[in-house]
Amino acid sequence: MCCTYAGTELTGTYITSRGDHAVVKLENGYNIGVPAASIVCTGAAPAVTPAVSPVEQNPDLPGVAIISTGGTIASRIDYRTGAVTSQFSADDILRAIPGLAEIASFRAHQLATILSENMHSGLWQDIARCIYDEIRRGAEGVIVTHGTDTMSFSAAAVSFMLETPVPVIFVGSQRSADRPSSDNVMNALCSAQAAISNLGEVAVVMHASTSDDCCWIHRGTRVRKMHTSRRNAFRSIGMSPIGTVEYPSLEVSLGPAAVLRGSTEPALMDRLDDRVGLLSFYPGMDASVISAYEGFHGLVISGTGLGHVSADSIRTLSGLIRDGTNVVMTSQCLNGRVCDRVYDTGRDLLAAGVIEGEDMLPEAALMKLMWVLGTTDDPDEVTRLMQTNLRGELGRCSPHGL
Repeated sequence: MCCTYAGTELTGTYITSRGDHAVVKLENGYNIGVPAASIVCTGAAPAVTPAVSPVEQNPDLPGVAIISTGGTIASRIDYRTGAVTSQFSADDILRAIPGLAEIASFRAHQLATILSENMHSGLWQDIARCIYDEIRRGAEGVIVTHGTDTMSFSAAAVSFMLETPVPVIFVGSQRSADRPSSDNVMNALCSAQAAISNLGEVAVVMHASTSDDCCWIHRGTRVRKMHTSRRNAFRSIGMSPIGTVEYPSLEVSLGPAAVLRGSTEPALMDRLDDRVGLLSFYPGMDASVISAYEGFHGLVISGTGLGHVSADSIRTLSGLIRDGTNVVMTSQCLNGRVCDRVYDTGRDLLAAGVIEGEDMLPEAALMKLMWVLGTTDDPDEVTRLMQTNLRGELGRCSPHGL
């Protein structure tokens, strides 16, 4: 479409109208908003949808399933509308990231199209069930595309619900496909290579640095997003990454802590109790904040230091525990473990019946407690399972000696 605006002839694509303004994408890729009444169109080409042929896949390559929940990892700009759209079929994804077709043969499923803050227990169960079905169908690896904001929660949830003999890789993109600095192509290629590697557990694959040189493989129960927008936002907490994928060579190296392919048979244990909460303690917090969790089956506290809360909070937690709520204490510190035997506050928490969460990340403890309470409601068994290392969520020892 050719338009004249303020005496200047512009060529671009009309996208949409917002009030009395029109949004036009110029040939240089920028969008501009101009008063619709000031545009004089001198011609317009009819929209044409080009014929698209299927992407040829090599059936001799390893078979990998892609499960899409939303996010921008496999998205592209649609210059007809100006929007960034997610791609869900295998052809769409392979067309957006052509190098994938040289790594594996793919089939894809769309489970959801949501922002990751809208994740919930039902979707976590759907993801685990879909992964399990794909493994039983013979998938040699599974990739889950996911928004980055809550990806660590989902990776931990699936880690507890699923025993997997093959790699299950969560991957996302910090920057959308229409930006020159997008990380979607590199992350997708590295995740695909990790999905056919010798790994045998749930992991997150994301940029290791701000450069396009390497992706880290993080254990699904020990990873956290540490920055709002940097491409290397994800870090393993309390341990080193369990592997790396070099770029552009796509060479995978697994560390000694990685669980290897074939170490277990596929198993699905997908019951979750969603009457479980997560609360971060802060100085001066009114104990009534804790009372809001009355009737919950479980509560994870993110406490200070070694795992502490105020004296008023202890009294309220004691009442919750007496009424049947299982309370697990974790720490707001990113390294080290909870130890409630050092100070009187900790001893009072133990006397009240609080379960020490060792060095579990609060989000991993939340997912584990939901899973444990979906399995048993016996308090002694809940305590035993929460303090048993099931999916690498508990470290052997603190890196700082505690």
